[in-house]
Amino acid sequence: MQKNLFLGIILIASPTIFALAAYPDTISMSWNEGRGGFMFAVVFLVAELFGLKLGISKKRLLAIIPLAILVIAYLIALDNGLQDSIKQAGLDYEVPLIDSWIWLWDYVIMTAFVVATLFIYFGKKWIRIAPAAPIFLGGSAFILALDAVFPYDTLGPLQSFVPYLVELNVWLVNVSDLGTAVAKGNLMLLNGDHGRMALQVFWPSAGVHSVIIFSLVMGAFLLKMNIQRNRKAVYFVLGIIGTIGINVIRIFSLSVYALKVTTNAAEWEEFHSVAGTIMFVPWLFVFLLIVMVIENRRLKKMEAEKT
Repeated sequence: MQKNLFLGIILIASPTIFALAAYPDTISMSWNEGRGGFMFAVVFLVAELFGLKLGISKKRLLAIIPLAILVIAYLIALDNGLQDSIKQAGLDYEVPLIDSWIWLWDYVIMTAFVVATLFIYFGKKWIRIAPAAPIFLGGSAFILALDAVFPYDTLGPLQSFVPYLVELNVWLVNVSDLGTAVAKGNLMLLNGDHGRMALQVFWPSAGVHSVIIFSLVMGAFLLKMNIQRNRKAVYFVLGIIGTIGINVIRIFSLSVYALKVTTNAAEWEEFHSVAGTIMFVPWLFVFLLIVMVIENRRLKKMEAEKT
């Protein structure tokens, strides 16, 4: 059964493996510039499925092969004209942000594939067995849809958080004496070792999307853990606070990069495109690992007291 489970993980990861091999330039770590999210979804799947004592029958494994082939065929078709058709459809519907519109459909397809595969593997129980990857992919698709239709500062409720983050970051820069910073609404004016740089911050760039997505993933992990509800609630609140804290660190690091490293827009954008992902994903795993260690020790202590 363990062998079948391993094959099951390989099958569900096969479209991502194909994309990595055939189109490595699309595996960008930026949330709205490529398929880097596919890689993290696979990591979530492995984390939840590896070592699982439930088995997967050969019949169920065989049923996944046509689905995986369809997704791979979709990826091939994108490179042979389908992506141009998707882009044209976005232009016809006057979608404001075409890039997010294009990548949105990759995440929609991958979300549907992962959900269908997990349902075939485990039936309705999949939602308690491995919810993190579908939630991450679906959340990414939802945020990309919002960004495509309501780009920049047009989505008021999410944009309303941005000025507070900008003000906090400006205070951190000035109190750290790394340069000078001034805030004007969602505009941040920086002056450092390499000259001046103006950064206009919108809700996706401010990391609001990351807070939403990773809070959902974190909630999915906590819900499946066998601990008391009030303790789950405490961990969830602490996790959100920590996620917001990581986001503040990310914005501050972007400012420091402009102040101390470069004000070249292209070079700065390269760092900006990966900074969020390389901070948020390790934070999520470390936080959940700490929760599991605490709860395992607590469970062992309770069992020892009973004996």
